[in-house]
Amino acid sequence: MKNITDSFVSVGHWPVVGNFEFNTDILATNPINISVVLGVLIFFGKGVLKDLLDKRKQRILSTIQNSEELRRGAIEKLERARARLRKAEVEADEYRTNGYSEIEREKVNLINATCDSLEQLENFKNETLFFEQERAINQVRQQVLQQALQRALGTLNNSLNSELHFNTISANIGILGSVEKITD
Repeated sequence: MKNITDSFVSVGHWPVVGNFEFNTDILATNPINISVVLGVLIFFGKGVLKDLLDKRKQRILSTIQNSEELRRGAIEKLERARARLRKAEVEADEYRTNGYSEIEREKVNLINATCDSLEQLENFKNETLFFEQERAINQVRQQVLQQALQRALGTLNNSLNSELHFNTISANIGILGSVEKITD
């Protein structure tokens, strides 16, 4: 403690200039040391500090320019992506519209084809019915004709006797003979 109080008391006492000594008195030497260091820093460090600040400024400016270029590039990419998105949306709408129209067309074609098939089936049914009706009519005709012939034969067999048979044959021969004379 005595050393500290001595330093306050001996502030007015300076050593001889011819000797170079280190002054260990903190309160006496610190403001001088600081002023010397600041003076040296200001004198010599002005250029160094200015260079450091200029370099830092250049780095900041180049970083800002790079950021601006990256931002512009990102904006351009975003615009291109938006344009591709709009184009894709337009194409999707076209595909959707074309798909709906294609579906409608296919629906109409399917309905028309079904109507044509139904019409053909109806025609085929009508033709089959007509054919079956004609076949049934022909069968009935054949049966009626067969029954009529059987009745006629039965009637003829019952009513014909040999004499009537002989007279019929003679009359037919006579008719044939007269026809033969006419043709000659």
